[in-house]
Amino acid sequence: MKGIIKIIVTLVMVLAVLPLAIAGGGQESADGVLTITVASDATWPPMEFINENKELVGFDIDVMNAIAAEAGFAVEIKNTAWDGIFAGLANGQYDAVISSVTITEDRKKSMDFSDPYVNAGQVVVVRTDNTNISSHLDLTGKSIGAQQGTTGAIAVQSIENATLKSYDEIGLAMAALQKGDIDAVIADSPIAADFALQNPSYAENLKIVGEPFTEEYFGIAVRKGNSEILDLINTGLRAITQSGKLEELKAKWLY
Repeated sequence: MKGIIKIIVTLVMVLAVLPLAIAGGGQESADGVLTITVASDATWPPMEFINENKELVGFDIDVMNAIAAEAGFAVEIKNTAWDGIFAGLANGQYDAVISSVTITEDRKKSMDFSDPYVNAGQVVVVRTDNTNISSHLDLTGKSIGAQQGTTGAIAVQSIENATLKSYDEIGLAMAALQKGDIDAVIADSPIAADFALQNPSYAENLKIVGEPFTEEYFGIAVRKGNSEILDLINTGLRAITQSGKLEELKAKWLY
């Protein structure tokens, strides 16, 4: 009998120090700190990628950590392959996804989204010595590169008298711009930032001009109906928006 009582007491003590799952998701430790597990596919710099030190870094990673700090929870970000990332969210493998996820009406049917935190629409990239193009409004009659079949190529078609130069991949368009073969490139803002700001082969010679002139908003996805986690994330997101921290991170990674 004493042995059974001892076992029961031991189990109670062990369970007391183990993280506790809460109804809305996440894990609450013995000291009351909630840890939210977040998935991110680290294959799209500068949004999320693995750096030379094997660390998960990028704009989305900094945003998620800043949100957690403001809202008072801990965050564990897991590098997760895109294929199946939303299925993993639905079956509870993690509590949220921050991975350059565009908010769409179709996705809203199966998951909930935070407030939008960045517009990843189309932007214009020119050579650093170009003083004639300051936004998409200055592209009339210009020669513009874009990746074939992308929304960037579609955007070029709406610019008066512009000549579209299509490329199989966006790096070829950036190389052509750097050589002076075309006047500008139109691309998604994160892709443009990766070349014009983060890539040493291009950063000295290319720059982004103007703001995104199309709309493609990213949000943080949570399981459908998980209002507890969603409210926490939105609380932190609104705080970093109001404090200017979000703009600071955009300037670091995207502008």
